[in-house]
This record gives sequence, structure tokens and C-alpha cells, in this order.
Amino acid sequence: MPTAYVVITCDLGHEAEVIQALSKLKDVKEVHGTFGVYDIVVKVVSDSMESLNKTITLGMTSIRHLRSKITLIVIEGQGEVSIGSEYR
Repeated sequence: MPTAYVVITCDLGHEAEVIQALSKLKDVKEVHGTFGVYDIVVKVVSDSMESLNKTITLGMTSIRHLRSKITLIVIEGQGEVSIGSEYR
């Protein structure tokens, strides 16, 4: 399934509002507030690249106070590594 991570910056003091709006978008599976250069990281999983693209370009662009975003599309077939609880 097409998957992407999107890192977002938003207007200061509007993080919770942007997180709430992002969580309502189709295909958004996880939304986390972060400390550092970016304010929010979002995991988007879709049935098709077309739907993934619509969520990221049309859906996210319409969110008020979202300042910028960088999209990282996952390369399918390179494997996924899950770290067990013994490493946490």
C-alpha cells in the first residue's frame, strides 16, 4: 500500500488545531506533535498513489495555519524493520 510520512511546520500556537484537522483527513493513520525543526509528523497510508496524492496535496494544503510540508514516500519492497519491545 502506498505510504508516506509528511513533516510539517505550522504557525506558532496552532499545533493542536492543525493536528486535529490532519486527523480528519482520509488516509491519515497517525499524527504526532514533535519538538525540533518540524512541528508535526503524519503517516499517510492509501489504497492508491492517486488517493495518497490527493490527501497530501489537496487535503493538507487546505488546512489553515499549516505553513510548510515535506513529503517522504516510502519505497515499497525494501522491507520494514520492527524493533521489538526489548529495545524500547
